[in-house]
Amino acid sequence: MSDEIYYRLAKVLDTLPNGFPATSSGVEIRLLKKIFEPDEAELFCDLRLSFETAAQIAERTGRPLEGLEEKLLKMRERGELMSVNLGGVHLFKMVPWVFGIFEFQLPRLDREFVELNEEFMVDYGRQFFGNTPQMMQTLPIEEEIKSIQEALPYERVSTLVDTSQSIMVMECICKKEQAIKDNRCEKPLEVCMAFAPIPGVFDDSKNGRVVGRDEAKAILRKAEDAGLVHMTGNIQEGRFYICNCCGCCCGVLRGINELGIPASTVVNSHYYAVIDPGACTMCGVCADERCQVNAIEEGDDAYRVVPEKCIGCGLCVTTCPVEAIGLVRKDAADIVPPPADEKEWYRERGRRRGVDFSRYE
Repeated sequence: MSDEIYYRLAKVLDTLPNGFPATSSGVEIRLLKKIFEPDEAELFCDLRLSFETAAQIAERTGRPLEGLEEKLLKMRERGELMSVNLGGVHLFKMVPWVFGIFEFQLPRLDREFVELNEEFMVDYGRQFFGNTPQMMQTLPIEEEIKSIQEALPYERVSTLVDTSQSIMVMECICKKEQAIKDNRCEKPLEVCMAFAPIPGVFDDSKNGRVVGRDEAKAILRKAEDAGLVHMTGNIQEGRFYICNCCGCCCGVLRGINELGIPASTVVNSHYYAVIDPGACTMCGVCADERCQVNAIEEGDDAYRVVPEKCIGCGLCVTTCPVEAIGLVRKDAADIVPPPADEKEWYRERGRRRGVDFSRYE
């Protein structure tokens, strides 16, 4: 069977602002063949980044309407696109590799996929994390954001929980991947969440289970206690997920820890931690147990935070036994506000990468 359609699909994914780089080994093509049937790959290439009904897709592309919605729904079940059901009307759109197709493979993970993705991660990570705007922003532990710092709504984890009408909790795909490799840490697994402004969106999802606001907040507290970093989309409006991440499993934080990409390029953060050297007792909890990106160093008389490595999560602050650590807002000149929404993020990212994805908008 010809691989031509898979190379076409790879080119489409790489034309999207998020990227999907070609590799010398061709592992990206093996990944796509693992996920897509040839006819599904062909149909994906006809979709757009905005929601459409099957009828709209048929009219725009000239595809027969008969059987099209059924095929699209099957692709949704296989984690190949995004779909929502609004009062019985199904809407569909293409999604990038990350955040998108990769995460949607959660119910179908096996060792072959994991090994292929780990091989691809080196090339993908260098391209993806080497460009801005960053995909994700850190949400600090909220109790550590002092009121005088006037945290904006998009900087508060509570904003996302309190304004959502549907919430779903899922297993962390990164930890699950590492578990398949017999390499997972002991951090909690069921900690990542999806959000929607419409009731009932996740009722039929096979990716996780529906929870209420109180349980969602309890899960976030559990994640904080376990030393997991809250991260969400690097946009101000329209965020739809929170990942709770560890430095050993998370594909994003591994971009910092394993690929050596600067933290400020990998994630957007408006805060950093500071240790009072006069109060520090050098217990080492902050560096050894809490920091997920190796941003805390041992000095002669006290630990210190390396500002350019710190992602401002606040995990080190909450467990300091002598309250020697505080979270500080960056100077205004050092803060890069997230794009307004996903469309603006796509356009800014596409501009910086030099890709014309207008046919898919």
